[in-house]
Amino acid sequence: MSFKAVGAAVTRALWTRGHGTPPPARSPKVYNRLSTTCRVYTAQKRGCATTQEQSCSSDSDRPNGDVPSSSKKGPKEPVGAPRVKTRSFTSTAAPVDQTSSMWARYNDTKRMVHVLIPPGACNLLNSSTIYANNEVDLAEVDIYGFDYDYTLAMYSTALNVMIYDKAKSFLIEHFKYPKGIHKYDYIPNFTVRGLHYDIQKGLLMKIDAFHYIQPGTVYRGLSPVSDEEVLQLYGGTYHIPLEQVSGFYGRGPKVKQFMDIFSIPEMTLLAAVNDFFITNGIEYDPVHLFKDVSEAIGMVHLQGYMYKWIMEDFDKYILRGEETDAVLHRLVSHGKKLFLITNSPFSFVDKGMTHMVGKNWRDFFDVVIVQADKPHFFTDCIKPFRRLDDNGDLQWEKINSLDKGQIYKQGNLFEFLRLTGWRGSRVLYFGDHLYSDLADLMLRHGWRTAAIVPELEPETKVVCTDRYAVSLTWLQALTGLMERLQSHRDPESKLVFEKWQKEREELRVMTKNVFNPQFGSIFRTCHNPTYFSRRLSRFSDVYMASLSCLLNYDLEYTFYPRRTPLQHESPLWMDQLCTGCMKTPYLEEMSHIR
Repeated sequence: MSFKAVGAAVTRALWTRGHGTPPPARSPKVYNRLSTTCRVYTAQKRGCATTQEQSCSSDSDRPNGDVPSSSKKGPKEPVGAPRVKTRSFTSTAAPVDQTSSMWARYNDTKRMVHVLIPPGACNLLNSSTIYANNEVDLAEVDIYGFDYDYTLAMYSTALNVMIYDKAKSFLIEHFKYPKGIHKYDYIPNFTVRGLHYDIQKGLLMKIDAFHYIQPGTVYRGLSPVSDEEVLQLYGGTYHIPLEQVSGFYGRGPKVKQFMDIFSIPEMTLLAAVNDFFITNGIEYDPVHLFKDVSEAIGMVHLQGYMYKWIMEDFDKYILRGEETDAVLHRLVSHGKKLFLITNSPFSFVDKGMTHMVGKNWRDFFDVVIVQADKPHFFTDCIKPFRRLDDNGDLQWEKINSLDKGQIYKQGNLFEFLRLTGWRGSRVLYFGDHLYSDLADLMLRHGWRTAAIVPELEPETKVVCTDRYAVSLTWLQALTGLMERLQSHRDPESKLVFEKWQKEREELRVMTKNVFNPQFGSIFRTCHNPTYFSRRLSRFSDVYMASLSCLLNYDLEYTFYPRRTPLQHESPLWMDQLCTGCMKTPYLEEMSHIR
C-alpha cells in the first residue's frame, strides 16, 4: 500500500471513530480551485481505470456549529458530496462534549502511531552506511585524499582521558591554578562535539542551525543553567547574534564552536575548572580561564605528549587499523591515486601507518604532506613545500614536482593543484574536521568531500531502538494533533492543551536524554538541525562513521541523497498522517477568497 493510500486510510479511520461515518468525497469544485488534494488512482478488474479525488484534510476537525455556505450553481457534484462550509477562525464556545472529542482524537492518534510503524523499521538503519548530502558517482572519482587523525587512524576514548589529565596538570604547574582542581577526574560523555562556548559568560551550550540555544542544554561548570536565567543573560531571547559566531572556522569574538573530536577533553576541562571556582566561591575572569585552558590543551599537542602516548601503545589507542589497510589496498588495486594531507609530524604518521598498514605504507600514496598547517594550507598562497629525507630532516632544494615515495612538509593547496593538476569532482577528500578539512575544499575548490563522523555509530544504535522510534513518532503525531486542533480555545480545551503541551515537553526531553543527558544528539536540537548538523550538510557531500564504511560499496557506486521534503511540499509525515494530512486550518475559506 502506498503512503498516500495509508494517509487516506488513516484519515478515514479517524473520522469514522470520532463521527460514526466515513468522510464523503471532496467536492470537485474545491479540488479544481486548490492544488492541495491528492488523487488516488484505482484500476477496475475490467481494465477501466478510474480516478477518485480525496482531500488531504479531515472535516472532523471543524468545530460544531459550522454552517453551509450559500449555494451557487456550478458543475454537478457527485451524490453524497458535501457543500463547502465556512467557519470562524477560532472556537471560543465548544459543545459540552468537546473535551471528550479531543481526547478521543488523542487516543485514536496514539493507537495509529503503533499501527503506522512498519514491522522491522527499527532495523533499517545501519551505522556502516554512507549517507549522501549530495549526489556522488564514485566512477568519476580518480583521486582519493585523506586526513590522518580520526580519518586513517581512529582513536579510542582512552586518549581523551590522557589529554584531559595532562592539560589539567599544566594548568596547576604552569599557570599556577589551585591544586584543588586535581580532584576533578575526566567525565566520559559529559560533552558532545559541536557545542558552543560563550567565552565571556563561561557557558557551554548547544545551538541550532538558526542560532537559537536549545533550552535545557546550557551549563555553567558542571551545573545546568535554568531557562529563565538563560533568557535573562541574553536579553530575553535564546538567540545568539550572527556577529558573535560569524567566524568562518567556528570562532567569533565572543563565542567559539568546538568542532573537532580532540576538543571533547577541552570542553570537559573548561566545565570542571569553572565548577571548581564557582563551588569554592573564588572570583575569576571567564575570559582568562578560557585562554589558559586552550593553551594548556595546545601544550599537550605541541609538546608531543599525545604522539608519545599513542606510539607507546598502538593497540590501546588505535582502532580499526586493519580496516584502514583494507581500504587502501582496495583503492590502489582499482587504479586509484591516493594522497595524504595531515597536520601531524612525519615520525608520528610513519609509526602509526606502519602499525596499521606495514613498512611499505608509502607505496600506497602518490603524495604525502605532513605538518600542513590546515586550514591555512587551503588559503595560503605563499608558503612553499619542503621535502623531508627518510630521517625526517628538512631539505633545501626548490620543489618543482610532488613525487611518489617522497615526504613533503607545509606548502599550500594552490601549489599542490598546480603541480598535480588534481581538480574538481575527480577528487574525493576524507576528513573529520568540517572547517579545517572540508569547508575550503568544498566551497572554493570544488573537490568532493567526505566527513568522518564516529558519533554516527552510537547514535544509530539509539535511533534503532523500539522505544526511541515509538516516542519520536508519537511526539511528531502529538505535535501535529495540537497544531490541527489549536482553533479550540474555550477554557476546557485550553486545559486539554496544557496537558498535551506538558506531555510534549516530556517527550522532547526524553528523546534528547537518550543520546546524552546534558546535550542530546549532535545532529538535533528538538525538531531543528544543530549548528553542527547544518555545517555537516553544507561542507560534506557524503558522511560516514568511519573510513571502513567504504568497503561496503563498489567503486562505481553512486550515492543519491534522499529527497527530504521541504515544509511547503506537504510531505506525508507521520504527524500529518495521524491528524488528517492537512497543515492549512482554513483551506475551504481560502477557496472562496480565490
